[in-house]
Amino acid sequence: MLDVSVIEDAEAAAVSLDPIRARLLAELAAGPASAAMLAARVDLPRQKVNYHLRALERHGLVELAGERRKGNVTERLMRATAASYVISPTALGAVQPDPARFRDQLSARWLLAVAARLVRDVGSLITGADRAGRRLATYALDGEVRFASAAQRAAFVEELTRGVSALVAKYHDPDAEGGRPHRVVVALHPSVRPGPREARTTEELPESGTGEDGSDA
Repeated sequence: MLDVSVIEDAEAAAVSLDPIRARLLAELAAGPASAAMLAARVDLPRQKVNYHLRALERHGLVELAGERRKGNVTERLMRATAASYVISPTALGAVQPDPARFRDQLSARWLLAVAARLVRDVGSLITGADRAGRRLATYALDGEVRFASAAQRAAFVEELTRGVSALVAKYHDPDAEGGRPHRVVVALHPSVRPGPREARTTEELPESGTGEDGSDA
């Protein structure tokens, strides 16, 4: 079972978002089960569970884990193909976010479009690497910093921009024979707090800049 699987097909995305099928996926991510076992857990008729399982199987979201005899019946034990799933913007077709449509580094919506592109591109790379049986070389840095003021945050952004730009200039070789371009994405946003929507972010910094869409940088 994969840790995360990328859903790129629109029909598969629709199947995974159905509440009943999402519940079945969650049950099967915990371990293999038959339709009869799942029916008891989700309080649905076995025939209806079988119907949903077939839809999930058609789109590669669940797979056969084994079979077992129960009286005169052979039960199919199904399992989820991944512990969790992420839907690629590719599934949205022409309406998927595109950061190339506009560029405003202080816009939260532009940041969201960049993040969507990251999901789309890395998802596509994972799919290709899996098909080729090759390992995909990636790197991610995830951290948290607490700023005392908006001024400190602005200074941090300026210094970070200078540092990353210097690294890009140092290692970028447009004429390297056999070289492969890599995309570098650096993002900064308020941390999300668990709980009510109105208290989900860290302290507001009202004096900070805003993007063209009026959203926080």
